[in-house]
Order: sequence, then structure tokens, then C-alpha cells
Amino acid sequence: MFDNNEKTNLEQLGEFGLIEHLSKSIELKLNSSKKGIGDDAAVLDFKGKQTLISTDLLLEAIHFDLRYVPLKHLGYKAVQVNLSDIYAMNGIASQITFSIGLSSRFPLEAVEEIYAGALLACKKYDVDLVGGDTSSSKQGLVISVTSIGYANEEDIVYRNGAQEGDLICVSGDLGGAYVGLQLLEREKQVFLENPNIQPDLEGKDYIVERQLKPEARKDIVELFKHLGIKPTAMIDISDGLASEILHICKQSQKGCKLYEEKIPIDPMTYETAREFGLDPTICALSGGEDYELLFTIKQTDYEKVKGNLDISVIGHITGESEGYQLISKSGNVHDITAQGWNAFSKGV
Repeated sequence: MFDNNEKTNLEQLGEFGLIEHLSKSIELKLNSSKKGIGDDAAVLDFKGKQTLISTDLLLEAIHFDLRYVPLKHLGYKAVQVNLSDIYAMNGIASQITFSIGLSSRFPLEAVEEIYAGALLACKKYDVDLVGGDTSSSKQGLVISVTSIGYANEEDIVYRNGAQEGDLICVSGDLGGAYVGLQLLEREKQVFLENPNIQPDLEGKDYIVERQLKPEARKDIVELFKHLGIKPTAMIDISDGLASEILHICKQSQKGCKLYEEKIPIDPMTYETAREFGLDPTICALSGGEDYELLFTIKQTDYEKVKGNLDISVIGHITGESEGYQLISKSGNVHDITAQGWNAFSKGV
């Protein structure tokens, strides 16, 4: 974190001074990045590839709470949630633009922390920061990231390609980010009631990191290429498993069957959910922010993923008339409904 005793007022720099200051730490490394910050627009060259573009907006008090989200983690996460969209298309992320709106309560050192996190994510995922914007904000901190990538036309995977009989798969494990959020919110309330009490997060590193520092699954896209697999449909899990499988089914005009016992849930997620009186399966279905990849594959590709510890087969695609079903551990059949996070719900 920055030192509160050494603050540099942004008014001293001005918008152009701030951009110039932040640009000093940005270095372009990719051949496709022809021109970055310093002109009216970035110039990219993908040499005949299909271009992929996605944008996300993060708003203070809606998407994050600065009482427990470190600024460096916030910058890192803002990039990750965007890169995830490119990987969900089976593409390669290559550039981002990073825009920020902030009030006068943020000194230069705070902005540097946010950008340090963003540049750390860029370095780890081999992505160039090629532009963006800065502005004042009267509504708290605002971050907007646009991710840019590319793919061969024949490699791109959409949400609408699932076929009857396809296997439904997911990377990693689910529910950890939501349960981590519940833990952080609990500790925030304890702190507000008594600022002298330190947060009790001991032994919960994994689920806290799932919330504060998610990792986009570039490695799964690379694994597809290594195994010779092209998913028939794919989406990243930002709003919960239930919401995302319904997106695939409705756009593919198909139904599905998911099996509760097959849904991957980390032991720490499971145990902590129980401590909060939550159903771990509901956390996986409706929690969101895991940023894992949910995808369908042909049955003939099963042998290629069989035994891979990072991929779970959790169900299969059915005919549209069969609806969207979850088979519980006890064998009961439940309809799947989208109950994930809603950006426009009341009370957010």
C-alpha cells in the first residue's frame, strides 16, 4: 500500500501530467502492438487474424469495496476479468486499454498502486497496455478495461455451438470467490463495530485470493491446443454456473443435465460455506466471480480430458424440450434457474 504520509495531489500533475507519469512504466513487447500510448489511437496489426474485443466496467461500491480490496489487487483483478472474456472465445489476449475515473481523495500514490497491479497482470499474461483515459469522478473510483485479442477464424468458440450429447465441462473449482467475499464482508462488519479488532483470515488464503486476485484461464486454452480439442461452446463463469450454462443452452437452443456430485468444490470453500450456513452447491451455482471456463465438448473428446485434474465433466447437453436440470446427490431433479449476481438489482 502507498504511504498516507507521502501524498501527491493529482491537481499538481493535471490529466496530461498524470498520463505522462504513468506511461513511463509502460513498455510494449508484442509485435502486434505497433503504437501504444502517445497518439490519438493505438495501432495494432494481427496479420489476417480475427480480432476479439471485450470491455468491462468496475464501479466502487458496486463491484468492489475499498475497505478490504487492496488497490494493487484491484488493478490486477480489473485486467483479469477482461482477459477471461478473450480466453472464453478460445482466443489469445494481446492488448488492453485501461481507463480510470477517480475523485480528489485519491493521491498519485494510490493511482500508482492500481496501475502496478494492472501492469503485473499484463506482464504475467504477456499482454501490452496500449492506451486508456483518465478523468475525475464524483461517484467514487471507476475502472474500465477493454481487452483485445485475436484468433484464427476456425478456432473461435461461441456460446451457441453446443450439440445434443455433448459433455459439459468446467475448469478448476467453483464457489470459492463467493465464499471468500462472504468472509471479507464478515470481517468488514467486525472491523466497523470495533476498529481495534484485526481481521481473522488465518487459514483462508485460498478463498480470499479467489475473490481478490482471480486468474484468467489462459492455461486451459493452451491445453485445448495441446490436446487437439476445440470446444463446441464456451463461456467464462462470472455470474455463477447456473447463469452461464443457461446462456449456452438458450443460445444453442438445447437443454442440459448437471450432476451435483460432479461439480468441483474446493474443501476450503465447502467447509467455510458450511460455517456460514450456506449450501456449497448453491455457492457454486449462483456465486459468480470464479472466472473459470465452462465449455462443452464432443463425446469423442472425452478420452483427451479424462484424468486431467483441472477439468471436470459435470453433465451433458440434452434436447431443448428436456429443459435445464440439476440432478442432486440424492437423485432428485431440480430445475436450474439463473440466480447469479445482478448488476441492476435493488439494494446493491
